[in-house]
Amino acid sequence: MNRTKLSLVLMLVAVTVVTCINPIYPQEQILQHAGTLLLMLPLAADVVRNRMPSSAFIGIACFTLLHIVGARYIYSYVPYREWFAAVGVADAAFLQGTRNHYDRLVHFSFGLLMFPCLVWLCRRWIGQRQILPILVAWLIVQTGSMIYELFEWTLTIVMTSEEADYYNGQQGDMWDAQKDMALAMAGSSVVAVCYLVKSKFRR
Repeated sequence: MNRTKLSLVLMLVAVTVVTCINPIYPQEQILQHAGTLLLMLPLAADVVRNRMPSSAFIGIACFTLLHIVGARYIYSYVPYREWFAAVGVADAAFLQGTRNHYDRLVHFSFGLLMFPCLVWLCRRWIGQRQILPILVAWLIVQTGSMIYELFEWTLTIVMTSEEADYYNGQQGDMWDAQKDMALAMAGSSVVAVCYLVKSKFRR
């Protein structure tokens, strides 16, 4: 059992519990934590097996942490402006505008932080070839992002408009889905380029 990985998982569990105390949006937060459970399962399994590279494990853990924070405030109301102002990074006018951009950060981070795990899996499935696993991992990110946006669209059909807006975090932007997918693509593209450059120097 890897103690570092175990510590990260226990930290995520603790943060989840703390953020569920006196929930602001109880029903929506429960629904959001379905994603938390899905992210925690491979982490918990790897604590015992210890097969996943550290970069992949840490990437999933960081993305899970971002999601847990987003679930607390159902993404649309994460008070990051206030946090920046409190620590003196920026004043209260930082990132002015009516839209809360936290969900944009998380979509970008999906591509950025999940990519190492996907490359590792693709190398196990496809083999240790230089470019193909990286390309397939990049395509998986885009497919996963698209499927998630379709899932959000499905919610708008089965839920009330208010409940769907709380979960989806669209905030009145008709191009929200396209922008979210573009950010996931951008995040994965940044890491894909790093992997390609690294593989070129290994030859």
